[in-house]
Amino acid sequence: MSTKFARKSYQVARNSRGALPVYSDIRNAGTRYQIQVRNVMGDANALLLELKKSLFPPGSYEAAALRGSVVRGRHIILQGPKGSWRNNVAEWLETRGF
Repeated sequence: MSTKFARKSYQVARNSRGALPVYSDIRNAGTRYQIQVRNVMGDANALLLELKKSLFPPGSYEAAALRGSVVRGRHIILQGPKGSWRNNVAEWLETRGF
């Protein structure tokens, strides 16, 4: 069975404007860069694990530095390498049909 058509145990609902609910948040005077994925329905932990495994190439600095947590069962917060990688997360979700 192809992973492209496999049913996922989670869904990411788009916001009222039709965009993916992926937001960047810079804290502590620019020393902590966070990406938030909101409105996850279903198994948010499964989505977090898939993001950690396949967002960056395995063995890269970015993959090693990426950390994440699930908040309130519906939101994912990713922390990791500095830089603007919010678009990477949005593209990752779009390629998987969200």
